[in-house]
Amino acid sequence: MSLRALFGLGPSRVTRKSLDLMTDRLHLRPPRIEDFKAWSALREESREFLQPWEPRWPNDHLSRSAFKRRVRWATGEANAERAFALLLFSRDDNTLIGGITVSNIRRGPSRSASLGYWVGEAHARQGYMRDAVERVAEFGFQTLGLVRLEAACLENNMASRALLERCAFQGEGIVRGYLEVNGTVRDHLLYARLAQDRQPETVNA
Repeated sequence: MSLRALFGLGPSRVTRKSLDLMTDRLHLRPPRIEDFKAWSALREESREFLQPWEPRWPNDHLSRSAFKRRVRWATGEANAERAFALLLFSRDDNTLIGGITVSNIRRGPSRSASLGYWVGEAHARQGYMRDAVERVAEFGFQTLGLVRLEAACLENNMASRALLERCAFQGEGIVRGYLEVNGTVRDHLLYARLAQDRQPETVNA
């Protein structure tokens, strides 16, 4: 008996096509080796913008070898349906905009997962991440069959808090010592959205 059958999950509903997500403005898909130059350039030019909210970057963070490991991890996690890492591209000119990941997928009675995201500084405050969060929430609830999506941010990250609240996530309180951010373990504000909270907005083309 397979693990999916053991936990009453039935056959997988995740296909290569189902990981190719669209909104009116965005194309979301898993990372590929050929994305390295665009990814490293966007991360480098957004370093000061991103570092205050992320785990400290290792010395080789922007190297090709580190990116290859990232792609291998994303592929392996997707094949095992433990996590799905996607990059965001503009549908107009295929410019890389950021990334979003559904991780820590719990099956069985829990049916929940964690959401993380980042956007390049040049593309911030233009509504792209709201489109991506809504589309990935739709993927999580409808394709993966989840009932709960969680996301956490620093209490002083007002942009991330506003984004989550616009996407129908509700604050549930402070989680102590939740995550290392820029070299220090920090408390985070936990948000969650349930499948029944609100139907995801129609953002797919």
